[in-house]
Amino acid sequence: MSRVGKQLIEIPSGVEVKITDDLIMVKGPKGELSEKIHPQVTIAVADGAVTVKVDDETNKFSRSLWGLFASLTKNMIIGVTEGYSKQLEINGVGFKATVAGKKLTLNVGFSHPVEFDIPDGIEIKVDGNNIDISGIDKQLVGEVAAQIRKVKKPEPYKGKGIRYSDEQVRRKAGKAAAAKEA
Repeated sequence: MSRVGKQLIEIPSGVEVKITDDLIMVKGPKGELSEKIHPQVTIAVADGAVTVKVDDETNKFSRSLWGLFASLTKNMIIGVTEGYSKQLEINGVGFKATVAGKKLTLNVGFSHPVEFDIPDGIEIKVDGNNIDISGIDKQLVGEVAAQIRKVKKPEPYKGKGIRYSDEQVRRKAGKAAAAKEA
């Protein structure tokens, strides 16, 4: 029995959920999202709530789909009402980011600036050394943040690079510190 899948998902006012044969569409004040439904999963809307069921509750794969589609539906409802955001920090001397149109330009210690195309549905704001990524699709926001971070991961000696604002970078002692101990 899936604990996540059993829970009813409340539909807030201003949000509309439509279910077709193999598609769930959620429309709200911030936009519209849709997701393809697996054939073993049944989603129903009744009394202002969404219920998720599976064909066989004893099958392990079906139980995993049950929880997955309950979470995806809940994330879509939260996305069209509140939206999602991730914050990144740039650390390093001379490291900076700028946004021009649909391109994010990163100057992070390479011989050339790195240009990143901003996908549709994502909004990026740069304020000093902070990059704020926001959108209604949780998966897309996380993926874009991970791709930007991948351009220059934080290194463990000085902590230079791009990291999440709440990320803790484990620092290492350099060669000079190790030589003094010996």
